[in-house]
Amino acid sequence: MTGIKRQSEKHLILASGRAYPELAQEIASLLGVELVPTRSLTYANSEIYVRFEESVRGADAFVIQSHCAPVNEWLMEQLIMVDALKRASAKRITVVAPFYPYGRQDKKHAGREPISARLIADLFKTAGADRLMSIDLHASQIQGFFDGPVDHLIGLPVLVDYIKNNYPLDNLTVVSPDAGRVRLADQFTDHLGAPLAIIHKRRDPNKANEVAVGEVVGDVQGRVCLLVDDMIDTAGTICAAAQTLIDHGAKTVIAAATHPILSGPAAQRLNESTFEEIIVTNTLPINEELNIPKLTVLSVAPLIAEAIKQIFEDGSVASLFNGVHT
Repeated sequence: MTGIKRQSEKHLILASGRAYPELAQEIASLLGVELVPTRSLTYANSEIYVRFEESVRGADAFVIQSHCAPVNEWLMEQLIMVDALKRASAKRITVVAPFYPYGRQDKKHAGREPISARLIADLFKTAGADRLMSIDLHASQIQGFFDGPVDHLIGLPVLVDYIKNNYPLDNLTVVSPDAGRVRLADQFTDHLGAPLAIIHKRRDPNKANEVAVGEVVGDVQGRVCLLVDDMIDTAGTICAAAQTLIDHGAKTVIAAATHPILSGPAAQRLNESTFEEIIVTNTLPINEELNIPKLTVLSVAPLIAEAIKQIFEDGSVASLFNGVHT
């Protein structure tokens, strides 16, 4: 009778959902591993089936899924993948959600509303996730919704490096499109050594449910203005902000945002806007049918790959962001 062989080395596996396999493949290539073979189906009644086609027992598993439209379908697929890994005896399961689903529903604004961002965290935990990784959460307190370690990665270094290499910093002003993004804009000013301006939006008392983009607080006359936000959805707010800056004498307006949701009229609005360039990352796939010549897409795959490496090797994810505060 032979003795039992002890598994002394940890086993890393990367699993990808179907929402954005290209990003997962880029991450896998940087780590020098293959994505675990997966059979994924959507039945005629829209139910989802997932089966991993090799053993995941004892593995340190990372489940990568980008939550683009249809968000609910890709969320359900990721939950099913996590459940499959748990039932197949994976040792540790990390959900990698570059764009956290339902992140804008992080608190109640009125009675009888849900806090959906908390619900999503509970769903991941119930499915079997031990750890959560995301980039630029819409609200930092979402980290506290998940009962376990949360790795909150920051897209700012990726965006800042591009801006430093392509724009003169001596004539640059960082602009927050509203009061809610001032903290984010302040981080950009720290890293770019640029002054800060804020667009103050006022409601017209004579027009119900309409927001008038009003005053600019700060010096933008003759300057290159960098509008910053965590996401661009329908692009209404950021395009209106860009026009306001031009009206106040800005020389050039560019935008930087981590998550390119680009819903509905976003492409048309951006193409018709006064922006010289819109800089985003590839946390979400961009529809090939959208034709936005002003759009520049930077990859976050190296950032995610390095974070996965640090987690797998029990290293420090925080060391990736020395000097950057969320």
